[in-house]
Parts: sequence; structure tokens; C-alpha cells
Amino acid sequence: MSKGILVVVSGFSGAGKGTVMKRLMEKYNNYALSVSVTTRSPRPGEQDGKEYFFRTREEFEELIQKDALIEYAQYVKNYYGTPRAYVEEQLNAGKDVILEIEIQGARKIKAKNPEALLIFIAPPSMAELKNRLVGRGTETPQVIESRLHRAAEESQGVEEYDYLLLNDELEICVDELHRIIQSEHSRISRNLGFIQELRKEASQLG
Repeated sequence: MSKGILVVVSGFSGAGKGTVMKRLMEKYNNYALSVSVTTRSPRPGEQDGKEYFFRTREEFEELIQKDALIEYAQYVKNYYGTPRAYVEEQLNAGKDVILEIEIQGARKIKAKNPEALLIFIAPPSMAELKNRLVGRGTETPQVIESRLHRAAEESQGVEEYDYLLLNDELEICVDELHRIIQSEHSRISRNLGFIQELRKEASQLG
């Protein structure tokens, strides 16, 4: 069984990453979505272990000390991190594992795992991003302002990603994301073992 691909999906807050991920998981069954650990408070309807593992700051810092996280970052005064054990287990089982994380975490993942696939999801425009953030109705004007400021900073690092994906029409975005990930399985660098086997067989037959 071939090992799964580690896929990092980032995007500005409000770009619709969560909605895209949810639809991808509904539509295609060959993905595992890594659940992040966070110190932020749950939003209405969010459940521990489903959207996030909600932990205290002290509990999160204990995970850091134990090296139980692949990466972690601080974003708008809260910690976010990726549990190591679940990700490695799913990759070894042949599942493509998707990490929905911020740009700081994406950089750390790429540094430790150069073969990771990095995809950045963006809205059609920054005006649309602001409309989506306001339309959520879950954040104060101050938090919205901080998220827009953060988006301006994050826009400087988009070139570090492998693919840019616009989230305008949800279904189109989801299908394109699936296509990008599946095409990566055919990349030469991910098939070197198979190529060596072909060469060996060819030399024996020849």
C-alpha cells in the first residue's frame, strides 16, 4: 500500500476553508482531516474532538513539552497545533491527511516534511473576505479588524505554497482541490520506488 500524502490547506480567516474541508470529506472518502488542538473558546455548535480539541493554555504547553505536536503556532492570542500520532497513523494507512492550518504552521510542516503539498485557499477579493467575516456574526468588530490585518500580513507568504485555489463556487473549489491532491500521486518524486522496480524488471526481461 502506498503511503498517503500530507496536504496542508491554509487561507485567510473567512475564506471558507472549513466549509471546503467539510464538503470535501462528504464528497470523497479517501481523506483524513486532522483535528487541531486549540486554546480558543468553542464557537456555538462546535464539539470537542470534532471541530477542534479544546484545551487550556497549560494543557497545550504540556503537549509542546512532550513533542506531541507536528507543528503549532499562535494566532490572535490563541495556540493552534497538530497532533502527531493521528497524522502518522493515517498516512501509514494510505490515507491522504489534510491539515487545515495557518501559514506559520504550514512553514514548519514544509521545513520538516519537504514532500508535503501546500495549498492556499483565497476568496475572489478582499472585499468579499470582509463581507464573509461580517456575515458570520460570530466576531466583534475588533476581532474582524485583527483578522483583516492578519490577512494583509499572510498575503505576503502565498508564494511559498504549491497551489492557489479560489473559493468562489464551493463545488468547483472542492472538485479542484480533489483533482490537485490526486494528481500529486502521479508525481515522479512520489513514485521512485515503483520506478526502481520497473527498471529491475526491465533489465531482467531484457
